[in-house]
Amino acid sequence: MDRMLNAKLSLMMFLEFFIWGAWYVTVGNYMAAIGWGEWVYLPYTLNPVAAIVSPFFLGMIADRFFATEKVLGTLHILGGLALMAAPLVASGGETSVVPFATLILVHVLCYMPTLGLTNSLAFHNITDQEKQFPIIRVFGTVGWIVAGLLVSALLVADETALPLYIAGGAGVLMGLYSFTLPHTPPSAAGEKPTVRSILGIDALNQLWSRPFAVFIIASLLICIPLAAYYAYAAVFLNVAGVASPAGWMTVGQMSEVLFMLLMPLFFARLGVKWMLVVGMGAWVLRYALFALAAPAGVFWIILIGIALHGICYDFFFVTGQIYVDKKSTKAIRGQAQGFLVLVTYGIGMFIGAQVAGEIYNGYLDQGAEALTLIQFQEFWILPTVFAAGVLLFFALMFKDQVDTPPSEGDVAEAALAAEQPQ
Repeated sequence: MDRMLNAKLSLMMFLEFFIWGAWYVTVGNYMAAIGWGEWVYLPYTLNPVAAIVSPFFLGMIADRFFATEKVLGTLHILGGLALMAAPLVASGGETSVVPFATLILVHVLCYMPTLGLTNSLAFHNITDQEKQFPIIRVFGTVGWIVAGLLVSALLVADETALPLYIAGGAGVLMGLYSFTLPHTPPSAAGEKPTVRSILGIDALNQLWSRPFAVFIIASLLICIPLAAYYAYAAVFLNVAGVASPAGWMTVGQMSEVLFMLLMPLFFARLGVKWMLVVGMGAWVLRYALFALAAPAGVFWIILIGIALHGICYDFFFVTGQIYVDKKSTKAIRGQAQGFLVLVTYGIGMFIGAQVAGEIYNGYLDQGAEALTLIQFQEFWILPTVFAAGVLLFFALMFKDQVDTPPSEGDVAEAALAAEQPQ
């Protein structure tokens, strides 16, 4: 029974992240190809909006009134249909940007809550979270990788609407599949929700200290340059003449799996502060490598920058979630993690997408749909400098420690809490 259940939950995770991986990386190149180069930042602005809204949906509605598998199925079907409809309205030139963006918004508003719902469904139905969940969850990363290789390396569809159709179709399939998952009653039925608890304000009052404030400020600020990577790295690869950009971007997810496995070993030697410093430093180095490679489009340098994603993601986001977990009591743990996601993937990424879009469009020549490689060099220098400033601020100002190194279960649970763009 356990094997059958694990297989069903693993397939759930595979489909969940296949959907995201199929369209999120390629949509910028598709928009540039149809003449919307100046609007590339829009999907990466709407995603953080959905990240801000989804805790309210989960806390106020889904967790209290409806079975998880039914909410999951309904949201995926609606979101999948919206994503498949998006390219159908994109044929009317710039007048179609608003309806296109609206359908993308509908999709991400439906999709973002499902990240939490798949996790809660898995945790509700397994018996040994530390042993079973990491194996189940890794199929999500596999799903993202397979999606990227399929739409980019196999179908060579980075600049077409095909990834949106594939992702939307997979969303509908995931929705139908969700209704076959084990019945999972609402986890917080009967509890009275409050805005303070959903936003994590109650937890924040208990956790607040100078080191925690430094950590939160640095976390918010470092997500501003991060948005430039998600929005424009695939566009950069395309301009550099790299075939199958989304396929090569999956190298980042492959390195993520490797460094996730190595995290307990690094953590025991570095501790919280220096894990976070190394993670931020990897972002600085990645942008610096992109800037260095840009004028001649040097592929191997760009690839190293992409491969650093495992350190960027695991050492910062997962370590950050572990830090918050270790500082929290059991009563406020969920609120504290929700607050951190709100600050980083919500507010930080929203600001970052807006800023990156403004800067990118400032370099964009009249009538051009993408920057030249020389312009991309100047573009990547800016997040390099900004991330370096945040790194310096954090390294000098953060003075705190967590005495107990995390177990593999802690790492898996923190990766789950950090779960957003991979």
